[in-house]
Amino acid sequence: MNFHEYQAKQLFAEFGIPVPAGTAVDSVEAAVEAAQALGGEAWMVKAQIHAGGRGKAGGVKYCKNLDEVRSAAQGMLGTNMETYQSGGVALPVNLVLVAEATDIVKELYLSALIDRSSKTISFIVSAEGGVDIEQVAEENPDAIHTVDVDYVQGLMPYQCRDIAFAMGLSAKQAGMLTRIMIGIYNLFIAKDLALIELNPLAIVKGGELMALDGKVNSDDNANFRRPDLVAMRDESQEDATEVEAARHELNYVTMDGNIACMVNGAGLAMATMDVIKLNGGEPANFLDVGGGTNAERVKEAFKIILANPNVKAILVNIFGGIVRNDLIAEGIINAVKEVGCTIPVIARLEGTNVEQGRKLLAESGLAIETATDLNDAARKAVAAAGQGA
Repeated sequence: MNFHEYQAKQLFAEFGIPVPAGTAVDSVEAAVEAAQALGGEAWMVKAQIHAGGRGKAGGVKYCKNLDEVRSAAQGMLGTNMETYQSGGVALPVNLVLVAEATDIVKELYLSALIDRSSKTISFIVSAEGGVDIEQVAEENPDAIHTVDVDYVQGLMPYQCRDIAFAMGLSAKQAGMLTRIMIGIYNLFIAKDLALIELNPLAIVKGGELMALDGKVNSDDNANFRRPDLVAMRDESQEDATEVEAARHELNYVTMDGNIACMVNGAGLAMATMDVIKLNGGEPANFLDVGGGTNAERVKEAFKIILANPNVKAILVNIFGGIVRNDLIAEGIINAVKEVGCTIPVIARLEGTNVEQGRKLLAESGLAIETATDLNDAARKAVAAAGQGA
């Protein structure tokens, strides 16, 4: 689950990580009032969307007076913003963050994430912040420092000091960085997070360190024990179909093709998309209905699939291990009837009660074509979608 910048900064402040004062607002007048309440002579107005690269898309403005605050907020609120990190999707700007402007001396980079190769929480730190860390890694890899945290010991202060001095920070700044890194680590553990990124973590006028921008991702598997984070979710920033699928405990990801996939099991779903591609087709989605799926879930999956106007054919690929294929066949038949499906459906069933399932489909009187194996199913789906093999 992703969070807005203002929400990330709320979490940072809770764990002692210094951030500029700021307020998230949803109207132009509220933006001006927020700037007045903050005081000072300059402010930042920042569009709140779940994507980086906002500055290059006009979503970050430095304002020297209240008229500029009003103009900046007016130009962002109610618009849709696409950045190079938004995946080709224009996201709605429903909020802007009005924050005090700071005098930046130098920009640093700091992130914490789960490194599955080392099975640790790892910190990535660089003296070159404010730019894409991938670019730094490619052009100047020596500028990137990594710390793997022992899960039993936790993050040790000496590890933070070593990193600080490797980046050329002063002794005072090394102490600040240590407190920030330990705060980040405690936040990561306390909230079951998957990623924290400060870019930039800035040295501001006076020599202090401050998180000027922040990105936080949490682990969805921990949602059941993190109601405070779930309450912060902004569904307007997410694909509406994916949100609806999640409500029915379906794992769904929208893609660009026109052959919809309904599969039980993530690995089998990935293989199904691969075979569609090998046969010249393009999958319209990833959809894992789960190993223990049932007829009701199949019906909901059909509704979600058919909400995509680009879908020209549906490939159902079910391996009946826990689930019985005859029950799945009944679910497919009822779903096709109930949702009024008019596009071709190709079904490949294997496993428990497969013959009964295939018989039910064959005798249904509906335009449901069965396949002998996955390759056969993919070829038929590609042909039905009019793409050619």
